[in-house]
Amino acid sequence: MERTIPYTASEEVELYLRTFYSLLRSTADVQVRTLESVHAGMNSLLHPGAQTHQPDMSAFIYTLLRLPPCIERTRRVVLGQSGEVFLRAGIGDVESWQPVTAPARRRRCFFDGNETLACLIASRSDIDDIVPLLTAYQIERKKLYRLLNNLPEGVSLHAEDASAQIALAQALMISVEDLLRLKTIWGEAFTANMKKLAAHRPRLRLQLLNGSWNEYRRATSAWWAHIEACCPDLTKRPVYFVSSNTHSLVNLLSGFALQHRDTLLQFLEETKNEDLLREWRDIQAKNVPSSQENFFYYLLKKFLQSPEGADYQQMRYDHERACGIHRIDSKHYFDVDAQVIELAALRQEWTDPRLEEGDLAFLKNSDALILNIDYPLGLGAYNILSEIAEHVREILGIYIMGKAATLNGVIGDVMIPSVVHDEQSNNTYLFHNAFTARDVTPYLVYGTGLDNQKGVSVRGTFLQTARYMDIFYREGYTDIEMEAGPYLSAVYEMSRPKRHPVNEIVHLTDLPFDLGIVHYASDTPLSKGKNLGAGTLSYFGMDPTYATSIAIIRRILERERARVG
Repeated sequence: MERTIPYTASEEVELYLRTFYSLLRSTADVQVRTLESVHAGMNSLLHPGAQTHQPDMSAFIYTLLRLPPCIERTRRVVLGQSGEVFLRAGIGDVESWQPVTAPARRRRCFFDGNETLACLIASRSDIDDIVPLLTAYQIERKKLYRLLNNLPEGVSLHAEDASAQIALAQALMISVEDLLRLKTIWGEAFTANMKKLAAHRPRLRLQLLNGSWNEYRRATSAWWAHIEACCPDLTKRPVYFVSSNTHSLVNLLSGFALQHRDTLLQFLEETKNEDLLREWRDIQAKNVPSSQENFFYYLLKKFLQSPEGADYQQMRYDHERACGIHRIDSKHYFDVDAQVIELAALRQEWTDPRLEEGDLAFLKNSDALILNIDYPLGLGAYNILSEIAEHVREILGIYIMGKAATLNGVIGDVMIPSVVHDEQSNNTYLFHNAFTARDVTPYLVYGTGLDNQKGVSVRGTFLQTARYMDIFYREGYTDIEMEAGPYLSAVYEMSRPKRHPVNEIVHLTDLPFDLGIVHYASDTPLSKGKNLGAGTLSYFGMDPTYATSIAIIRRILERERARVG
């Protein structure tokens, strides 16, 4: 049988990969500047201005959102799978350093307060992500360093009024819009951070302590051991595995936000967030079709992040435990938190009204658990699901939810693939997806449900070119993400008596469990708009997130009703 797959042998991308993996074999630090030329020559879709003198602010902001703020002071970045790896290498007890996080990338990182940033990695995909991020950051920071040190007389970094902002933007060869985006991200630290950019020419160094497959497996085993110790029942009872996030399923099943509407609305009035206040008034007046429930879930997140919400954190945990929801924070290894949900302990009167499908009293007879994890990056998905499959007695269903780029839709659409080409294994997986557009459409307000799609799991966000994406599109691949392929490689090994193949068509039929994959669009890389660096999904990203989460929970309830009801 012949297959039509994307031609992925981009010489520029392959050269980049070969270059940095060969350099990272060194036991000494690698200068990131040695990668700048090959990075720029790749012509990344996320970094089109790499070879120009003008700053590419979308690429720069993209890196800022995915690197810890201490990157401004960092001179050396060290990668390793666990604290033990850093200790053996003589780096020290990195877990005693200052924990640091990035706004838009979950990765456990520690800063020594001086110049060294230590990052815990879960798989090769983390390397494919971090190296281009650091290289793109350094390229763009060098441009800003040069421009900031040659500012015309009278141009101020404070840029408080419109005319000052125009003058500063012109001096930095960027748009006022980009300048304001940077001011929004940095807030009150904007001027101080600009001075830091001007003070030092960036000279980042990078070292990979151990890139062996065994170290990734060891780290994954230790991650699972912690979860199993917190909930031993996972190895004794049937499990529905969900890869999503740490908020949507819990909000839908616990009802905590909906029970504290008055508190949340009081918080909204006191903070005077005009955009959210306007949205709430429009919802009340039925001027917009937005969901009240989704609005309160978003507001709860803002509330819990505020000083006013500090006392409610423990209250929320107690409430969740009362309906069988247990949070398990990852410790010592990669940053993938988990939740275990006891179906028999759920309280229907607390759940989101959109979940109700008749009387849920049958759940009292259920012995099943939901294991929900914060979705990992790339190959980490294969490692984690393979580890779980080795220890869980019976898996009843596997449901994958995540963000993706779309080549034929708009931001907020939900894509449901039945074919996934995986760049890690080079396999093309064909499977029956448990979900259709009908499962998400009733709960979508701003987007469209698109089923029967073809997806491709790429190696990294920067490792794509315009030609590369155009070939995907021409061959019908419109759903671009990083986890589905690695998950399907693990699914193959859970249902077949051998390791997953390489470079084959794989029909995943007669699986011993239910399988569903849904992605919501967060980026349109072939459009003329901004890339992901332009911002976040914010409140309107709640719509597809909760539509897909509702579909997953309803599917689990439907399956469980048939099993025990």
